Amino acid sequence: MAGGSAAVLARALEALDLGGAADKINLIPQDFFAELCEQVIQHLNRRIPGVNTIELCQRLQTSGIEINVGDLAKIANTFSFLFSTAARSNLSTEELVTALGNAVRTLPKHAIQVVRHVWNEQGKSFSVSEDERNMATVGQFIDISWKLGVAMSSDTCRSLKYPYVTVTLKVADPSGQITNKSFEMTVPQFKNFFRQFKEMAAVLETV
Repeated sequence: MAGGSAAVLARALEALDLGGAADKINLIPQDFFAELCEQVIQHLNRRIPGVNTIELCQRLQTSGIEINVGDLAKIANTFSFLFSTAARSNLSTEELVTALGNAVRTLPKHAIQVVRHVWNEQGKSFSVSEDERNMATVGQFIDISWKLGVAMSSDTCRSLKYPYVTVTLKVADPSGQITNKSFEMTVPQFKNFFRQFKEMAAVLETV
């Protein structure tokens, strides 16, 4: 591997504080960490909209592992950078593992094994267009859900009993992290929201 690529990779990993995340990675079972890395590569290859750190974190917490979404997102972002840099530099598996070992000596052995396996399996077919990555400046819509509720009281009124709609959007942000965004609307606001969607649909019919 060219010295320049190795130096850039080492500096970037140090800046991303992967060493600080090593303790958290050590908590993650090998199969879960492999799934995380698989999702990272699939996202970089545009096969999935993002890495579902929320769902992975919930599963880890259910199995008794103390880790939060922020920690998992940091790990996912770090390895997203790692794999994309390795792809742009055309690194072999051994070059990647060597660079990673030199940059972060405290990384758990099972994580190194996962990186070696994943890059062996997918490194050759992996491709990252720098232009495409730079264009990813907006989030990507994944799913929407809603529910109807009734506000029973407030600080200024004992009994309101007015209906409202809670909408939850699942989106993948530009970094690839999947998050849920929730907001409430009054019924008139929801009707206006729905009308605008109908107008959009009508325009799309003409395209």
